[in-house]
Amino acid sequence: MELAHSLLLNEEAYSQLGEVQKAEFIFDWLRYLEKLLLATSRSDVKEKQKTLVEQLLSLLNSSPGPPTRKLLAKNLGILYSIGDTFSVYETIDKCNDLIRSKDDSPSYLPTKLAAVVCLGSLYKKLGRILANTFTDTVGNILKAMKSAESQGRYEIMLSLQNILKGLGAAATPCHRDIYKAARSCLTDRSMAVRCAAAKCLLELQNEASFMWTTDLDSVATLCFKAFAGSNYDVRISVSKLLGTVLAKAIISKHPGAATSRQNIRRVSLEEVLELLGTGFLRGSSGFLRASGDMLKGTSSVSRDVRVGVTQAYVVFVSTLGGAWLEKNFATFLSHVLSLVSQSHPKVTQTQIDAVCGRRCVSFILRATIGSLGEKAQVAAAKDICQAVWKLKKVVDAMMSDGNLETRLGSTDVAASQHTLVCALQELGNLIHSLGTTAAPLLQDSSIGVLDSVIAVIVHPSLSVRLAAAWCLHCIAVALPSYLTPLLDRCLERLTVLKSSPEAVTGFSFAVAALLGAVKHCPLGIPHGKGKIIMTLAEDLLCSAAQNSRLSAQRTQAGWLLIAALMTLGSAVVSHHLARVLLLWKCVFPVSPKDLETEKSRGDSFTWQVTLEGRAGALCAIKSFVSHCGDLLTEEVIQRLLPPLPCAVDLLTQLSSILKTYGSPLKTPTLVYRQRLYELLILLPPETYKGNLSAILKELAADLTAPDIQVAASTFLLPPLCHRDDLLLLSPLLQETDHRFIEEQLLLCNGIACGSLEYDPYSIYEKDVEGNSVPKPLPPSLSVISSAVKLFGVLCAHVGEAQRLLILEQLLDSIKHTKGARQQVVQLHVVSSVSSFLKYVAGSKRNLGPEEIRRPVLALVMGALESPSPLLRCAAAEAWARLTQAVDDGTFTAALAQVSFDKLKSARDVVTRTGHSLALGSLHRYLGGISSSQHLNSCVGILYALSQDSTSPDVQTWALHALSLIIDSAGPLYYMHVEPTLSLIMMLLLNVPPTHAEVHQSLGRCLNALITTLGPELQGNSTSVSTFRTSCLLGCAVMQDNPDCLVQAQAISCLQQLHMFAPRHVNLSSLVSCLCVNLCSPYLLLRRAVLACLRQLVQREATEVSEHAVMLAKDSREELTPDANIREVGLEGALLILLDKETDQRLCHDIKETLNHMLTSMAVDKLSFWLKLCKDVLAASADDFLVLHLADLIRMAFMAATDHSDQLRLSGLETLLVVIRRFAAIPEPEFPGHVILEQYQANVGAALRPAFTSETPPDVTAKACQVCSAWIASGVVSDLNDLRRVHQLLVSSLTKIQAGKEALSHLYNESASTMEILAVLKAWAEVYIIAVERHKNHRQPLKTTTCSEESVRNGSHSSDGLRDLVHTDLATLSRLWLAALQDFALLTLPSEFASQLPVEGGAFYTAETSENAKLHYYNSWALILHATALWLTSTGFVVADPDEGASNLSRPVTPTSMCQGSSSGAAVKSPEDVYTDRFHLILGISVEFLCSLRSDATMESITACLHALQALLDVPWPRSKIGSDQDLGIELLNVLHRVILTRESPSIQLASLEVVRQIICAAQEHVKEKRRSAEVDDGAAEKETLPEFGEGKDTGGLVPGKSLVFATLELCVCILVRQLPELNPKLTGSPGVKATKPQMLSEDGSKLVSAALVILSELPAVCSPEGSISILPTILYLTTGVLRETAVRLPGCQLSSPVAASLQALKGILSSPMARAEKSHAAWTDLLRSALTTILDCWDPVDGTHQELDEVSLLTAITVFILSSSPEVTTIPCLQKRCIEKFKVTLETKDPMVQIKTYQLLLSIFQYPNPAVSYPYIYSLVSSIVEKLQEIDKRKPEDTTEFQVFQEGIKVLEALVTVAEEQHRAQLVACLLPILISFLLDENALGSATSIMRNLHDFALQNLMHIGPQYSSVFKSVMASSPALKTRLEAAIKGNQESVKVRIPTSKHTKHPGKNSSIQLKTNFL
Repeated sequence: MELAHSLLLNEEAYSQLGEVQKAEFIFDWLRYLEKLLLATSRSDVKEKQKTLVEQLLSLLNSSPGPPTRKLLAKNLGILYSIGDTFSVYETIDKCNDLIRSKDDSPSYLPTKLAAVVCLGSLYKKLGRILANTFTDTVGNILKAMKSAESQGRYEIMLSLQNILKGLGAAATPCHRDIYKAARSCLTDRSMAVRCAAAKCLLELQNEASFMWTTDLDSVATLCFKAFAGSNYDVRISVSKLLGTVLAKAIISKHPGAATSRQNIRRVSLEEVLELLGTGFLRGSSGFLRASGDMLKGTSSVSRDVRVGVTQAYVVFVSTLGGAWLEKNFATFLSHVLSLVSQSHPKVTQTQIDAVCGRRCVSFILRATIGSLGEKAQVAAAKDICQAVWKLKKVVDAMMSDGNLETRLGSTDVAASQHTLVCALQELGNLIHSLGTTAAPLLQDSSIGVLDSVIAVIVHPSLSVRLAAAWCLHCIAVALPSYLTPLLDRCLERLTVLKSSPEAVTGFSFAVAALLGAVKHCPLGIPHGKGKIIMTLAEDLLCSAAQNSRLSAQRTQAGWLLIAALMTLGSAVVSHHLARVLLLWKCVFPVSPKDLETEKSRGDSFTWQVTLEGRAGALCAIKSFVSHCGDLLTEEVIQRLLPPLPCAVDLLTQLSSILKTYGSPLKTPTLVYRQRLYELLILLPPETYKGNLSAILKELAADLTAPDIQVAASTFLLPPLCHRDDLLLLSPLLQETDHRFIEEQLLLCNGIACGSLEYDPYSIYEKDVEGNSVPKPLPPSLSVISSAVKLFGVLCAHVGEAQRLLILEQLLDSIKHTKGARQQVVQLHVVSSVSSFLKYVAGSKRNLGPEEIRRPVLALVMGALESPSPLLRCAAAEAWARLTQAVDDGTFTAALAQVSFDKLKSARDVVTRTGHSLALGSLHRYLGGISSSQHLNSCVGILYALSQDSTSPDVQTWALHALSLIIDSAGPLYYMHVEPTLSLIMMLLLNVPPTHAEVHQSLGRCLNALITTLGPELQGNSTSVSTFRTSCLLGCAVMQDNPDCLVQAQAISCLQQLHMFAPRHVNLSSLVSCLCVNLCSPYLLLRRAVLACLRQLVQREATEVSEHAVMLAKDSREELTPDANIREVGLEGALLILLDKETDQRLCHDIKETLNHMLTSMAVDKLSFWLKLCKDVLAASADDFLVLHLADLIRMAFMAATDHSDQLRLSGLETLLVVIRRFAAIPEPEFPGHVILEQYQANVGAALRPAFTSETPPDVTAKACQVCSAWIASGVVSDLNDLRRVHQLLVSSLTKIQAGKEALSHLYNESASTMEILAVLKAWAEVYIIAVERHKNHRQPLKTTTCSEESVRNGSHSSDGLRDLVHTDLATLSRLWLAALQDFALLTLPSEFASQLPVEGGAFYTAETSENAKLHYYNSWALILHATALWLTSTGFVVADPDEGASNLSRPVTPTSMCQGSSSGAAVKSPEDVYTDRFHLILGISVEFLCSLRSDATMESITACLHALQALLDVPWPRSKIGSDQDLGIELLNVLHRVILTRESPSIQLASLEVVRQIICAAQEHVKEKRRSAEVDDGAAEKETLPEFGEGKDTGGLVPGKSLVFATLELCVCILVRQLPELNPKLTGSPGVKATKPQMLSEDGSKLVSAALVILSELPAVCSPEGSISILPTILYLTTGVLRETAVRLPGCQLSSPVAASLQALKGILSSPMARAEKSHAAWTDLLRSALTTILDCWDPVDGTHQELDEVSLLTAITVFILSSSPEVTTIPCLQKRCIEKFKVTLETKDPMVQIKTYQLLLSIFQYPNPAVSYPYIYSLVSSIVEKLQEIDKRKPEDTTEFQVFQEGIKVLEALVTVAEEQHRAQLVACLLPILISFLLDENALGSATSIMRNLHDFALQNLMHIGPQYSSVFKSVMASSPALKTRLEAAIKGNQESVKVRIPTSKHTKHPGKNSSIQLKTNFL
């Protein structure tokens, strides 16, 4: 194929190819040529133009296929538009000649068609250049059209469209001729020709003004005719034409109206609407004919015309735009509603017509109003409300008319009902889509939305009452705060108006609809409403018999309320279940005998009421089973079952009752049947196995003797067909944007669409298709639907003999009926059998013996050859299910053989399509049917069928079956890939575009092939690259196909290719294709586009975004008028789309795509994203980009103060994130301030509205969270500013103090729980922060920056915040304790449920405890922490002043735990109260920490650990833990587990802090016991004292019983995790192993340090013997850490683990146990060993030298020398080694090491015990003096050497102080010369370096200090050495001079600072 990529056609390569390859080669070359021509320079093109034109024209004669001719034409146009145009006339003549040719053979047709297409393309591209030839061309084309077949007419129409497009106004002379030709094509029998004609006329109307002026009426009539018998595509195209022309008629300014055409009048809106109305009401028959028919009463507009006109209305409005609709909405609304009003009785003459008419009107309203902005929608809602009031008044006037008979029969009342239904449904939809934004609309009393809706609930028409109820449902879902008030209002009206039949049904519908809304409102309704409704329902049922006028209504209302109540779920229903079951039991007679009595006694009316009641009861139980599954225990099922046999008995009697009483019972019996079947479907068949055969007989009768005269296959079969197969059958079955109205065309004229009045019980069910009104089918249809489902289940559960009998009976029933009736019976029977097979195959049951297969096979076989395509489809599915159920290879092979034979012999379309799909289905369910032989025969047959060009249907089905086989065969199909690909390519290049369904199946095959090849498509072998090229070419052909579904296939093929071989898919052309179709009118195409985009942006978001913008900028015309990619980018276009789309799947994909784009691009394009989001939030996009933060806060503010609750929640959440992320970021322009400070006002303003009384609890809860985060963030330091936000929290605290009783009754009690806990949690967070800040503020280390003013006012926030909280602390602490007690109760295991308080807790009710748990889980942790802090602050010693006199009506504190209110006398002591509180906090913490759930948040764990820390900060709890060793050990084990399971360093550190406190508690306890023992036994001898502390006398520690052992385990765990080398098992030897020391991370260092602190505390918890047993471990770990972390750091600093280990060593060495007489000896030995270990670290081990830091080790030695008792370090061998180390380090070259060494020696020399210090002094002084003299000779170069000198001198000076009198003189004599040698005289001082000057100053200072102190020695030295003396004097003199000089200069330098602020600033710095 690479050979095809050249400017001229490579004829040599072309001539060597086969036929199919030639076509591919040409197509590929033309594709390449199109891109190449646009990129080649004009001169190069002109050079080759002649040859190119010849090559292209020669292709015209080679019968090019449709895609090739299109490309060929395009290239010719491009070639002439770039190159010379002189030969274009020859080309046009040549094309015209080809068209004129008399050759009519089929082989010549492609050439003619190609010529037509070329002409179109040339004129489109070159336009007016060709104006002089176009009349001849058009004439020629139009002449050719007269004899053309459908393909010719199709291409001619499209070609004329192109000619018109190119010539514009220049084409005027031919407008009339083209118009005339297109008119005839618009009603052509070929649908594709109609579409093409519509496109041609659409182009024509741009210039031909007569179409929207003089000929407007005839254009409209023509379009109405075009709708008759049309398909979906025609309706889309023609409605676009009609809508556009009518819109043009209204808005156009007529050219030259003033002069030449004054006679043309403007068309008014009323006239246009009347025209459309005519089409809607009278259809295509024209006015006169219609009126004649109307007189005879026969006219009924065909549904397709009505649906087409409906779409035209929508196009008309969308063309005129939103602003126009806003202006003219009132007129438009009254017109649209009048379509179903009493002025046009024909539209609503039958129920079926009325339902369809209403659907159309609803669709028009939804599609037009739905596209308006929010304000306009609110205005529209007002207009609709006005309309409802008007209609209400009309009805009232009628109803007030005196005579009851006349008023009920009034036609006007009946006729206004449909208008009202449409208005109410749209009002509901509108408010639903506005959400909480609609609140102002409902609050406006002048409009009275709620009043108007509630007023029509008592309308005489059932449909209106239902529509009003549904409207209330929508209002409640949109505004959950209205749900409870509406429910109350309706319940109140229902109770008051119990004697009005309309009110009883109307208000019961309303209550049921509102109960159905509860599941959409997360905040629910108060629990008590269930009880009220249940009582009312019982009352209605019991009073039904009292008044016959109301019996039926009350019965229905009662059961409806119960059924709706079930949707509230188990939590509510469990309380009323017993009453419901009792009612259920009473509604049916007890025995068959009673039923007989009933039959003999009843009359028609009684039976109506009885059946209504029983059907209602069945429905209620069905609702119970489906919504409260978890209540279906064995016991409940046993109570449900008794009435069932009787219900079945009644079912069997129904036909005889119906015979007796006739038609009034027809519907009630149908409804009863349906209800019983629906319930039985839900119950397991075992529960009614005694009645199976009786029910089956009834089912068989229902299925074979139907009332329906028309086969309603379109609603029965789709569930039984496979979804992919349904796409074959009809675009109507596919999902489209017009599904709502198109659905009616699926059903034959005798069958109604679904509508609410057919089943009022569906009003509380969730609608299948999202949010629209439920659309149940009429009972006559739904009973069949249920019967089919139930038959499937029951037939599988009866015995085999009976199964056979029933199946044969069904087979016979088909044979015994004739004509249309037979079709109906066959449909029902086949559906039932399919349902049965599906059930058997799905539940892996057995079909039964061979004889059962026979009737099944006969039934399915008959259906496979049925004329109904849907039936064939279902039969093919059943065919495969049958083989699945039989599960026998030979049987499967036999069935496949049957299909093979049929396909070979049959010639009719029906058999061929049915059996080819049957083969496909077999493969789908059974894989490759095992043998490859089978696969070969299948593929062979389907190849042949798919090339049968005489029947597109056969081709479609065969290709579809082939795609199924490719899918299921998988790798087995490889051998067929090549021939299949060439077959697909050949068909794609040759099948006419008018056969879109063939192309769709080809697309499916290609998709399946790409999946089969999978990742192999990336390969580079010749065969793979050929496959790949073919796949890409195939996609290109499909992308150019005019059919949208084929384009969708192309996109999903490219998506697959991009997944498997991304490098080979051209991303820019794919993205351009996606952008162009982003707003396609076809839903399935938009879905494909988004699915593909979603995949692309996961890998290449940035590239996709850039391609989209480039494409938008390059393309001259706007890609998609609705999505403005050029301005807002692809991202913006997607956001706009999200606003318009209603399809849930599509919206989900858009959100996912945006999320992927955001995550991968937000950082680079931040301001772009922020602007986008801001524009979405603010329709007025005034730009205020100060900084991104300002944008973010402004956006969050706009959202948080919006009307929409969801938006408010998002805004508050955003604010929360902003506060958390930006709180610590400093303000760059004002040092000492943070960046968020300037937004205080915004934050306050955003929060304030959330605390008003009408705000829903979830918004308030979120706002509380933001409040506490804002206060806690520390952004605001001024108390007065803080008060504003604090005040909001105070207001909410006041609100919740009354507890669960006083909160809003609008929502479920758990919503109050949520709000209370959110407030308490927010306060807890604020209190925690206040305490922390106070703590930090007391520590002077932390300097806080605060403005002087706030310090002056004394209002700085650290104490201020604490004071603010302090005011409410008494209340808060009580509430916190109550909340914790609730939480503790709720987390008890289920076996303690019986012990829980009956009335619930402080903040939850018992009924809503399950829902409440979640809220407690979200907030307990911070409350726990705050409570612990509060208890700590009281020190557990002050009793609560309000303890007894609590003003709260609830259990306030754990004091009342387990006490009834009566036992108030037994008041607990404060000690008991505190013990309870202590155990409450400890219990909650341990329970939580010991079994951490995977979803436990970091926040909860941290808060819990901090609570424990706070608890153990005070003595009383510590004494509790210290005295209870088991408790301590349990806590340690829990903390050990936390450390093991949570990697977070902060959690591990917090855990270690608690461990430290536990050890402290144990120490205190041991000390206390020792002290008290000493006090008690003061007189006794010390030896007799018992040993306290762990290890007692033996020193043994028992694992599991020992606190110390548990602590050691935990510390070892921490240390070994950070330093694995400490574990001898890991390092393989117990000894010291030479490893390189390592730097730990900051967190690691902290953890190690904390563990070491704990280790050093442990000896104090032990007895002396105990301490001896743990000391080796502690020393091993401490020295080990030292060894592993002694890294050399710059400046000889100590790493923090080293510092910690030294600190720990110091603690251990100075432990009292080291000196206690029982342990002294053992400790001394062990400590000497430790010192030896440290000394050994120095020496090379195994000949390798470790890079340990000498300073760390020296410091460790020094710690030993200074902290341990002298006998540890003074033994000669150790002392000698220590001195040796100091000597070595003194000799090092590193000055920093020397400095540290001097500092350490200084501390040793000053040690008070001479036995320790003297040996060091003797050994080291001489070398120190030498070193200092050396410095004198060398003269220091830098500051470090200067420091070395300083430290050395300090050591000598210290020695002078320490030395005995007789040696002192000697030392001073050594010191003075060294100091004097550094002095400089006057001259030298001026030129000296700063180092030398510093040395001079230092020496001089010291001399001045030493001189007076040791004057005698000083004088004698001076006397003995005159040189020294003169030097000293010179230096002193020089020094005085320099001081004098320095004073004036320093004054002088201050002056410039006054002029220059910068100078000042630098000085200041």
